[in-house]
Amino acid sequence: QVQLVESGGGLVQPGGSLKLSCAASGLTFSSYRMSWYRQAPGKERKERELVARITSTRVTINYADSVKGRFTISRDNAMNTVYLQMNSLKPEDTAVYYCNAHSIVGTTEYWGQGTQVTVSS
Repeated sequence: QVQLVESGGGLVQPGGSLKLSCAASGLTFSSYRMSWYRQAPGKERKERELVARITSTRVTINYADSVKGRFTISRDNAMNTVYLQMNSLKPEDTAVYYCNAHSIVGTTEYWGQGTQVTVSS
């Protein structure tokens, strides 16, 4: 059974930092492209925003324009874990952050349960 378990969310003041982790199990981690999405308050699932994405070999990394220069995605294939370092957080970063695994070949994908990030003073 595939599981993606996010952790590291919480309440932080504007300008602060958080590091999210997503531990994967039940899949061949190196065969999956890993991404972080977020769903802002009041938005529907279909409106989830891609925040950052990293390929299995880390050759290609993409970021949403809104987080470039502030967020860093990384992965540890030996630990089956993907991270999202978030710095200089803004209130508009408030959302539930979801981990996503998408197979390199085919269309198989998995989602985590999400972790809440709230940026507020």
